[in-house]
Amino acid sequence: MNAMKFSETRLLQVILAPVITEKATMIADKNEQVAFRVAPDATKPEIKAAVELLFKVQVEKVAVTNVKGKVKRTGRFMGRRDNWKKAYVCLAPGQELNFVAGE
Repeated sequence: MNAMKFSETRLLQVILAPVITEKATMIADKNEQVAFRVAPDATKPEIKAAVELLFKVQVEKVAVTNVKGKVKRTGRFMGRRDNWKKAYVCLAPGQELNFVAGE
């Protein structure tokens, strides 16, 4: 398992939240992939090791994309949301993520 290369505290900080959108749900159903919001400095091997450690599943591959922050306006002031990183994690065939720990 790849988790041995990285410290466990670092791996627990890599994955910030699952991305729950229509697009992410369609991708999860069609391709057995799950989308996560990850730390901006996270690498593909770190993301793979973190998902395998947290959810006890086999990860086949990881695709990463940087999402640009939107420009927003409040009254006459222009602002900008932070940039963030999204990871699409492809699970091995037959694997499934369960976000509810009680089941």
